[in-house]
Amino acid sequence: MLEDKSIANTLIYTQLIEFEGDEYSSAVAHNVDEAKKLIEVGFEYVCNHDEKMLFRKRK
Repeated sequence: MLEDKSIANTLIYTQLIEFEGDEYSSAVAHNVDEAKKLIEVGFEYVCNHDEKMLFRKRK
């Protein structure tokens, strides 16, 4: 994608990138008001389970 002529240049770029970990905080909302509050503080909706809404946010 970078179209460098040398892999050495590409390696320099990749050393400068910090990849985010796969660690998340999780939360459960039991109703729409709780879900709204979680979304407002940065949580993202994942799915429903047993009539509850599951959310996650990167640490």
